[in-house]
Amino acid sequence: MRPVSADSIFNISDEHSFREIALEIFSLQSERNPVYKDFINNLGINRDKVKTIEEIPFLPVEFFRTQKVITAALPPEKIFESSGTTGSHISRHYITDTGIYDRSILTTFKLFYGDPSEYLITALLPSYIERGNSSLIYMMDQLMRLSDDPQGGFYNHNVLDLLSLIEHRKKGKRKILLIGVSFALLDLAEKYSPDLSGVIVMETGGMKGKRKEITREELHSVLKNKFNVQAIHSEYGMTELLSQAYSAGGGLFRCPPWMKILLREPQDPFSLITEPGRTGGLNIIDLANLNSCSFLSVSDLGRLHEDGSFEVLGRFDNSDIRGCNLLAV
Repeated sequence: MRPVSADSIFNISDEHSFREIALEIFSLQSERNPVYKDFINNLGINRDKVKTIEEIPFLPVEFFRTQKVITAALPPEKIFESSGTTGSHISRHYITDTGIYDRSILTTFKLFYGDPSEYLITALLPSYIERGNSSLIYMMDQLMRLSDDPQGGFYNHNVLDLLSLIEHRKKGKRKILLIGVSFALLDLAEKYSPDLSGVIVMETGGMKGKRKEITREELHSVLKNKFNVQAIHSEYGMTELLSQAYSAGGGLFRCPPWMKILLREPQDPFSLITEPGRTGGLNIIDLANLNSCSFLSVSDLGRLHEDGSFEVLGRFDNSDIRGCNLLAV
């Protein structure tokens, strides 16, 4: 079996190469990932007969709560853990090559926003920073390091210093990014209503049980009004993924070339939706998950557009309120 290199993943430039490499990774993981292999065998699927990405079985993301989802039995360099806000089992993602995550973080950010060195990067991420094993904190640490701006950082406990810094730095040449968990941005907006015009404000993470869940549209409406910005950006990611999708406004997300969203029927997890405009459960192909599982069925409901962009509309009723998204009402 020919090994799949990180270079081949991050150099994907078209649909044909994506599909080819995705099938190569499926062949690898269906044979050398014990959890995924057992899952496929229990479904009665012959891995050798899978010839298209639409035929690939998607592993429910809940397996990361109870199983060690890892390919080729490599020793983990790092273990990312979910927040587990509802008290249920937390998910663990065993990372055997942090260099792949580092490359995914930087390449994706450059694709959608440019070089991190062009930015002052600040963050409001309470409920994440307290944990030393958050993939989101790891990502932001990497971007802040690459930004190489000494005033960048996490401002969870000194919000007034953050607002003073932003007001001062708005006069400079560097672009400013403020990423925050949704409830922290809403708290900031309601308490201070600061003028953040010219700042890229990005939400992620939902309410984390801190406030009543509202729709993304409602959240963005409040933040745009209070912050005096034209759009609220969004980041879509989760512990079990090593890639992120970004939205430059309106909750319309776009993936990097090595990541793809498929939709499944809400009442039939093994049937895909092909008609544009319909709502279904998200199946995510993340080829950066080379050493865990690249084919995941998650608990988010969404809508897929013909250009490959997608919206996150809510979650299945029985799923945890966690991850980087909001409940739909």
